[in-house]
Amino acid sequence: MNAKSLGQLILTGVPGKELDAETAALFRRVQPGGFILFGRNIESAGQLRKLIDDLRDLSAIEPIITIDQEGGRVSRLRLIGNEPPNAQQLREKDNVDLIRQHGDITGRLLRLFGFNLDLCPVLDISFDDDADNSLRGRCYGKTVDQVVRNASAFNGAMREQGIASCGKHFPGYSAATIDAHHDLPKIERTREQLDGEELGVFREFIGSGGSPNRHGSVRDHAGIEAIEVNRPYLSENIVDSMMICHAWYPSFEASKIPASLSKGVVTELLREDMGFNGLIMTDDLDMGAILNEYSLEETIRLAIAAGDDLAMICHRVSAIEDAHRTLAALPSDQVERALARVARFKTQLAPPHEFSESAFRRIDDEIWELRVAVLGPERAAILSPEDGKRSPVEIY
Repeated sequence: MNAKSLGQLILTGVPGKELDAETAALFRRVQPGGFILFGRNIESAGQLRKLIDDLRDLSAIEPIITIDQEGGRVSRLRLIGNEPPNAQQLREKDNVDLIRQHGDITGRLLRLFGFNLDLCPVLDISFDDDADNSLRGRCYGKTVDQVVRNASAFNGAMREQGIASCGKHFPGYSAATIDAHHDLPKIERTREQLDGEELGVFREFIGSGGSPNRHGSVRDHAGIEAIEVNRPYLSENIVDSMMICHAWYPSFEASKIPASLSKGVVTELLREDMGFNGLIMTDDLDMGAILNEYSLEETIRLAIAAGDDLAMICHRVSAIEDAHRTLAALPSDQVERALARVARFKTQLAPPHEFSESAFRRIDDEIWELRVAVLGPERAAILSPEDGKRSPVEIY
């Protein structure tokens, strides 16, 4: 195990709109596997592309560059452009071609800025559109079939533009009654209930190409099931990665522990039972559900032992050096497994498109046209609030 490669298991936030000398030095030392950007990092189109180029320039290995660009209130790029319709608005319009168009536009927009992964689609079912569980407006359906149909359309079109996708929030926040940004939800759903609804959606996005339980699969040098060279990359019903949520499911773990830190959920359920062979990441480890329960050292140790490949630290950016030291003390087999999966994931990443302000404006015009097509001109003019009163997910 090469100590210099340990940072590849960290997905970190970035403090500001440009890289100061101290942050640049930190990133050069730690060499994070990826960077996630938020509203605090976005001021203008040109500034954003420069920041992303600078992050690439200091990375010895091509980094994951990601963002939450879902639509509606969880659309970081609305700070410099038009706000796309959200998943609920798209499902209520009930036009799958418009959803596919949204995925296509999103993929081209992100490639233009230099992103290579979008942290969506949201695969949670909406049990209550008004619940305070962070999902308001973000769900593609109220049934398994509706979520699968709509999320597949977005996912396939976005991936066709070269942007990798991430299914979230496994195994599902649908039945949560509190927001994990604040505290740890307890989700008292039986395995039978989960299989019939929440897990029924996620199973549809694993795909035969990602299943280590299929016949005729082979193992690579790291002992991990290798995805065949001819994996159907553009198949709509495959996500490239999964994000594990911070919720406690007593049906999987008798003791209080978030799914994101649970071997029973990450390895035994998602990897072994459901056969997912893509990249697995935690949700943000700076959320209240984690901060209120665990130290950073304990969180990193539990996440990698559970089977996560990437630990996401969005806001305590200076803490990534401590996380790096914790990773150095972990069992080598756990670390090597995660490093192999991150490395394999990165072979899929597409390079950025050439940037121009005019190209951005053309895509931004398409976003407005889509918004009007979905909502009509009067509703399209009413944007989502930015005060974060319902959930910090709105303003992070």
